[in-house]
Amino acid sequence: MLKEEIDSLAPGRDFSRRGFVQTAVGSGFAAAVLPVTAQTITTDAAGLEAGSVSIPVGDFKMPAYRAQPAGKRNLPVILVASEIFGVHEHIADICRRFAKLGYLAIAPELFVRHGNAGAYTEIPKLISEVVSKASDAQVNADLDATVAWAAANGGDTARLGITGFCWGGRTTWAYAAHNPKLTAGVAWYGPVARSYHPGDKAVVERAASIQAPVLGLYGAVDSGIPVETLTQLEAALKAAGNLKSEFVVYPDTPHAFNADYRPSYRKAAADDGWAKCLAWFKKNGVA
Repeated sequence: MLKEEIDSLAPGRDFSRRGFVQTAVGSGFAAAVLPVTAQTITTDAAGLEAGSVSIPVGDFKMPAYRAQPAGKRNLPVILVASEIFGVHEHIADICRRFAKLGYLAIAPELFVRHGNAGAYTEIPKLISEVVSKASDAQVNADLDATVAWAAANGGDTARLGITGFCWGGRTTWAYAAHNPKLTAGVAWYGPVARSYHPGDKAVVERAASIQAPVLGLYGAVDSGIPVETLTQLEAALKAAGNLKSEFVVYPDTPHAFNADYRPSYRKAAADDGWAKCLAWFKKNGVA
């Protein structure tokens, strides 16, 4: 993990305090992001089936947060890949936002085998002890299991999208390279020129395997993701015949600009990115 990315995740923060309270997947906020800001968006669960579910991955039971319109079936499916902080209240809220629009949205706890990402107060320790242990092979298998669960629980996985933030943004690209049946993806500020787990390939090295249309949403002053790496990926995708993927880079915008619970939030870019995300899924058949 680059120091620049750690700084971009939470500039000027002191992670010595405690205060994490989480009773279930998707509840509370991760210790490393406390205190949350007054601008935090809260989406209610009225009209939804929303809450924790258990997804079988072989003999392992993986927790996840799921939201979908109550009583509805045959719903388009959105996989939501979390930041390095795991599935806390913000990620659950993203799921509810999608569900209000008619999606089955589900965020699996992809770090849970390795520890409680939400309990860490020190980001470097979180990266080394938990995040770096979640290999692409494990994460992709977990996401495949999540797709299978969605198909059995009201989802139409012929209309399958994935979106993610930071680590989850990279996961969006990686899953697009892994699953040829993915309909479309939207990656929010995910690193493309390096990996988190030792031995995993960077996204740019997998460009030839990415055939689904993926929209990349990035900030121009994200110190952990140089714009030139996005240019490299765009060129590699085009060289591999993927002419459907696109990038949007917001000027004067930092990392985590959609994280409304943190000081990095930039409302104009976040609102525009969300509108583009929804339009992208609709345009490409995930609606």
